[in-house]
Amino acid sequence: QVQLVESGGGLVQAGGSLRLSCAASGTIFIFSIYSMGWYRQAPGKQRELVAGITTGGSTNYADSVKGRFTISRNNAKKTVYLQMNDLKPEDTAVYYCNRVIDAIDWGQGTQVTVSS
Repeated sequence: QVQLVESGGGLVQAGGSLRLSCAASGTIFIFSIYSMGWYRQAPGKQRELVAGITTGGSTNYADSVKGRFTISRNNAKKTVYLQMNDLKPEDTAVYYCNRVIDAIDWGQGTQVTVSS
């Protein structure tokens, strides 16, 4: 069974930083051949892709987080990370990771709350 487990969220003041992790489990999930993304869903809003990383390490970001967030991956650990700096109240959301193409079942996500 393939599973995604997000962690690292929390409550932080505006301007602060957090580092999220997402670990993939399951022997059938060949992590290294998939582009991975971090998504977020704020209350009352649709889930959106905020950062993606290809198998070769190329990255892309939503305009709202560009210059503040950095996505990275460790294929040996089947883990993708999201370093979030200069956090803003509008970054408050539940954050998830998944494959960018052919998404699998979503994990429970990790809550990020940024206070002003």
